[in-house]
Formats: sequence, structure tokens, C-alpha cells
Amino acid sequence: MTPPAPPTPGQGSGGRRPLRRVDETSAGGLVLDRLGPGASGALIGRLDRRGRLLWSLPKGHVEMGETDPETAVREVCEETGIAGRVIGKLGTIDFWFVAEGRRVHKTVHHFLLLAADPVHGLELSDADVEVSEVAWVPLDELAARLAYADERRLLERVPVLLAETA
Repeated sequence: MTPPAPPTPGQGSGGRRPLRRVDETSAGGLVLDRLGPGASGALIGRLDRRGRLLWSLPKGHVEMGETDPETAVREVCEETGIAGRVIGKLGTIDFWFVAEGRRVHKTVHHFLLLAADPVHGLELSDADVEVSEVAWVPLDELAARLAYADERRLLERVPVLLAETA
């Protein structure tokens, strides 16, 4: 009986090739309808593989030549229909996942935004194909609605940023 052949170059111990590492950067955030009492933030809902609606902050890939805050403004508008301006940075989340034979390290920069025209421009839109639903959620209910713990932790910065803008 012949011994098994050693793995070919580039293969791991299980005969599988190691996954190619990719770094991705996204930006997005929480857009508020107003400052002060009674403020709400816009969340997006996406269906997961099991058909469950998961609520999160809007976000997307940073395009060539774009700053993180510019991406946040663009992505929030694309995914919610609300044009906003950046008030401050909520924080950064980074995580790893595997997709399409790649090991992806994703960094997402989150910002707090204020709707640019709170009198005329507060109608939400779920026209983006990646979004199933969009909703204004009162600030004190956001944490309960968000599906991801990392995004819930970002909400701790909201009162701090609001106090700085007062």
C-alpha cells in the first residue's frame, strides 16, 4: 500500500486551499429626524436566509475617492431615502466572515446624522433592492429593535454627541 501523497503547495492539512483574505470597508449610521425630545432614528430591515426581518443601521461599501462620512451620507440616503448631514462619529465595528471562498475582514464606520430637511424630507423609502423595510423608531426603542449587539453598543454614543451639538 502506498502512503498518501503530501498536500500540494497552497493546500492546507485537509486538502483544501487556504481562504484568500480580503479587507472591506463600509460606512453608514443613524439618521435622526430631529434633535431634542421625541427624536426618532431610521432603521432598515433586511430578510435573513430564514426569512426573518432583521433591523440594522444603514451602511454600504466605501467607493473610490469617497471619505467615510461621505459614504455614510450616501448610503443612509440610498437605503432610507433620507438626506442627512453628519453630526459626529458613533464608532467603528469590525468583524470576520467567510463568503464566496474568501475570508473577509470587514470594518464599518458609523456616524450620527441629522435629516438635512426635517420639515420636507422625512418620508422614508425602501426602494433600495437590499432593503425590505424602513422605519422611524423612537430613540428610546432603537436598542430593542436592532438585531446586532455591536450596533446596540454604538447607541451609547448618541446622547454624548447630542450633548456636544446642543
